Amino acid sequence: MILIPRKSKFKKQQKGKSFNRINGTSNKCHCLHFGSIGLKSLSFGRLTSSQIESVRQSISKIIKKLGKIKTNIFADTPISKKPIEVRMGKGKGSVDHWIFKVKAGTILFEIETNSILLAVKALRLGQIRLPIKTKIIYN
Repeated sequence: MILIPRKSKFKKQQKGKSFNRINGTSNKCHCLHFGSIGLKSLSFGRLTSSQIESVRQSISKIIKKLGKIKTNIFADTPISKKPIEVRMGKGKGSVDHWIFKVKAGTILFEIETNSILLAVKALRLGQIRLPIKTKIIYN
């Protein structure tokens, strides 16, 4: 199941500022709210909905029924793309995939479980599937 929004105000969005500089700090506390252990981003970048789903599946495969997983991110930014070998002009391309723009310090996933070793193992498996630098944090 690919995570995409059911409804959005506009079908397509402009690119915005360079995603290589999505490092603005917000007033939000970058600490765990739901679980006892979590995965925090150390760098900025883009995560596609399929990458988020892949991490969630790999974590849930290890955790099973011994804990609960909370995903704090959702891909809500559409990325459009024109088909191959199409000439310039004729408008913007159709939506190809959805992304989430990650800022440094964002908590991506949280796990509530009694078995810390199992949670660390699951999050390490999830770290491999992400294109950004992350860190496992404890509550």
